[in-house]
Amino acid sequence: MFMLETTAATTGSMIVSMVPFLLIIAVMYFMVIRPQKKKDKQMQEMRSSIEIGDTVTTIGGIVGIVVSMKEDTLVVETGTGSSKIRFKRWAVSEVAKLKVD
Repeated sequence: MFMLETTAATTGSMIVSMVPFLLIIAVMYFMVIRPQKKKDKQMQEMRSSIEIGDTVTTIGGIVGIVVSMKEDTLVVETGTGSSKIRFKRWAVSEVAKLKVD
């Protein structure tokens, strides 16, 4: 009988000692993981909405106008003339939509 009481007390103390650990995991999820997933989803939506004629800025700081697109690549015209560079879609950090007046 004494053995059962000791086992129950040990199990109870283990559960109580795990509560702070579980609380830390929950806080980390709501403060770090969830906002990052939300930001990644917004970036994915932004990159999938790129159209020909949009002005884009790459993660390297290159600014240009999209002149053609394929599934996962964009051809961006930079500056005047025929300076064209091909980029992966994931390399775009900002999109400025073409405004029609």
